[in-house]
Amino acid sequence: MQVKRVGVIGGGQLAWMMATPAQALGVELVIQTPSRDDPAVAIAADTIIAPINDADATQELAYRCDVITFENEFVDLAALFPLAESGVCFRPRLEALSPLLDKYHQRCHLEKLGIPQPKFVLPSSHNQLEFPVVLKTRRHGYDGQGTFIIKDAETLQHKLDTSHKPSEVLLEEFIPFERELAVIVARAVNGDVVTFPIVETQQENQVCRRVIAPAAISSTVAQEIEAIAQTLMNSLQAVGVFGIELFLTGEQKVLVNEIAPRTHNSGHFTIDACATSQFEQHLRAVCNLPLGSSALTCSSAVMINLLGYEYAQDDYLDKRSQISQIPHAHVHWYGKNESRPGRKLGHVTVLLDEVNPEVAQAIAQKIESLWYPESNR
Repeated sequence: MQVKRVGVIGGGQLAWMMATPAQALGVELVIQTPSRDDPAVAIAADTIIAPINDADATQELAYRCDVITFENEFVDLAALFPLAESGVCFRPRLEALSPLLDKYHQRCHLEKLGIPQPKFVLPSSHNQLEFPVVLKTRRHGYDGQGTFIIKDAETLQHKLDTSHKPSEVLLEEFIPFERELAVIVARAVNGDVVTFPIVETQQENQVCRRVIAPAAISSTVAQEIEAIAQTLMNSLQAVGVFGIELFLTGEQKVLVNEIAPRTHNSGHFTIDACATSQFEQHLRAVCNLPLGSSALTCSSAVMINLLGYEYAQDDYLDKRSQISQIPHAHVHWYGKNESRPGRKLGHVTVLLDEVNPEVAQAIAQKIESLWYPESNR
């Protein structure tokens, strides 16, 4: 089957960034999203305005395209399975998403595979972990939402009594990591697996602020992460691009933090810095085309998220213009018409001709000094 139209459930910036590679591949995008103001609506060949978890709308989406993929994980899998059974082609397949959308089930799947990760329990067994612990909502947490560091049993009980039902959360061992890492991995219909360069991610308030590619890690650590990515994708028989977030401890131990079954913020640098972007790679996989090279086309790169820091309606054109004057800077603006604290409004990737984390860090700080008011740096 030649894929000419790809349905995308979700209309945010991850779908929006598929537009350029889709055009290059001769593919049209059909978007299911709840708002006409969502970024991907502007680039879609066709749009269905409906909630992400509206299975009837997804049935209509299936009529209008050859294959359906996902921009986010806020879907109702139980409602989608009858569509798959009737012949609708989802990539990745729904069975690949089933163990991942609930973070407790995700941990259980990794445990079955023997993949290293932090210890985890349900709230009823919290005495098996030492405080502090990490409390996470099992569904719909992203960009630090639904993740809390809990320092004692009294605080935990208060949280469970006032904010979250025990059935909605899990607890994880707190990892005093040396660094956070991430890897983007793609798997094709024929089982080919390609990993992108492993990156260091830097978070503030549990939201990604910066990504440095490649990460300064040993070949042993890199090989272990690549093996984890391959094991995961093959175990799920997944088709498409996934993002895997990891911890690296001071003892150089690798632990999987979370898995996102879609393109991922840690892979945005690939648009400007790699032979094939994560978005083109995802479309290649779901359209059953050969996967492209994931090699860097520069020595290194640093990606900085442009996050909202105020409630405003502003396109920040002056700030974007200043940032674009930095040599080898590529500014990507998502076209959102409303800013609020923590909202991802765009990103900047700067290509470097040397591998020097200190230089990358200095450039990131310069961009952030231009973007954020002094009180937000």
